[in-house]
Amino acid sequence: QVQLVESGGGLAQAGGSLKLSCKASGSIRGVDTMGWYRQAPGKQRELVARISYGDSNYADSVKGRFTISGDHAKRTVDLQMNSLKPEDTAVYYCLQRSSDVDYWGQGTQVTVSS
Repeated sequence: QVQLVESGGGLAQAGGSLKLSCKASGSIRGVDTMGWYRQAPGKQRELVARISYGDSNYADSVKGRFTISGDHAKRTVDLQMNSLKPEDTAVYYCLQRSSDVDYWGQGTQVTVSS
């Protein structure tokens, strides 16, 4: 059984930083894509950042502020979030994809106060 465990969420002030981490355990092989999504209250889940063997892409709203990094072999993916804004407040979800199967973490709350 595959499990993704996220850590690093919490409360930050506007302009501050947080780092999210995600590690997969269980029988998951050949992770080809890893990413972070977020869902704010009353909104749909949206892509924040995604990485696949060194190629990364970001939502326009976080470009220049967030950095994604991942290790496919270790099945870990991190999201460094700098210059946080109140609109970054959301539940953040880790995704790891293997053979077109998506595995999701349970979500970690990020709250940014103004």
